[in-house]
Amino acid sequence: MAGTDASKSLLHDLENNKSDTTRRKIEHLIISAKENVEAIKKSPGFSDIEFIHNSLPEINKNAILLETEFFGYPVSAPIIIAGMTGGHPETTKINEILAKAAQKYNIPMGVGSQRAGVENPDVQDSFKVVRNVAPDIPIIGNIGATHIHFANKAIEMIDANVLAVHLNPLQEAVQPEGDVDSRGMLAAIENLVKKVNIPVIAKETGAGISCKVASALVKAKIAGIDVGGAGGTSWSGVEVYRSRNEDSLKAKVGETFWDWGIPTSVSIIETRKCGGDKLKIIGTGGIRSGLDAAKAIALGADYVGVALPFLNAALNGGLKAVEQLIKQFMEELRVAMYLTGNKTIADLKNEPVLIFGHTRQWLEALGYDISDFSKRK
Repeated sequence: MAGTDASKSLLHDLENNKSDTTRRKIEHLIISAKENVEAIKKSPGFSDIEFIHNSLPEINKNAILLETEFFGYPVSAPIIIAGMTGGHPETTKINEILAKAAQKYNIPMGVGSQRAGVENPDVQDSFKVVRNVAPDIPIIGNIGATHIHFANKAIEMIDANVLAVHLNPLQEAVQPEGDVDSRGMLAAIENLVKKVNIPVIAKETGAGISCKVASALVKAKIAGIDVGGAGGTSWSGVEVYRSRNEDSLKAKVGETFWDWGIPTSVSIIETRKCGGDKLKIIGTGGIRSGLDAAKAIALGADYVGVALPFLNAALNGGLKAVEQLIKQFMEELRVAMYLTGNKTIADLKNEPVLIFGHTRQWLEALGYDISDFSKRK
């Protein structure tokens, strides 16, 4: 992977640290950085979504407001650096870079699964660095649905403002060391919501949230849902690369399910339909531009999460590259709002859209009247 000398040394450090039990964290990052781990046959659906161009927007582009709130915290844009890493000493620098950029542009940031930090205090700095360098932004903690008993320690570790409970049955099913006992998770989430004093959200990791699951999570009093839809990074694909030299059966199964899941665009619509207007929705999964972000918001998301592009920016170009990418996303979102005549994010949520292709087929099969999306305002 091409990059600056600093970024090459950062990736080099990741590749050559093979000494401890948190090696899996490094393997995930190296594979994501060096291999094509995105969905092969399935799109997140944003190429199927079209805005109707407005030649008379009647607004000043420079007066467009990207500002919004994230669970009560004011942020400069509805863009989140999605939880990616932590849990290994060599990931500390990556989280530091991402957090410094998030702090500069006042946008939320998540961390990767904190289980490793709870179980091994020696790697906690790889998570704590985020709060140390970003004292003012909302930070999203992260714990697996099968390890909810770690929740309070995860929150305290980074002084989290929001806690994400990640749901990743697909990844666990194709992972050599996966935990596939999902019994009692919904009740555990409901109990967790009652016990912690910060908002709890549910976070899929690449296979999407259905209407049925959104309804169940709302009944559990969840504060928000990160749909983590299909079409971006395939964690089944990541596990294929990990398994090829160790477990040929798991690798073959992972290949079969590489493109499994609900496309992000469809998952946003499903989650909004069954989650209601009050539920906060994060559209993550294949967001590759500010235009994708605008489409996700128009479909029903309150925010978008971006992971792989920011990881590649950090590894390729360091802090400056991440900052530049944030600026690009924000400017693309602003231009999309200008060309549709929307001055605020609240306005954008009501913008009519046209839906074509595979996304339209998904929605029609689920019983949606597609014309409803073009009749807004």
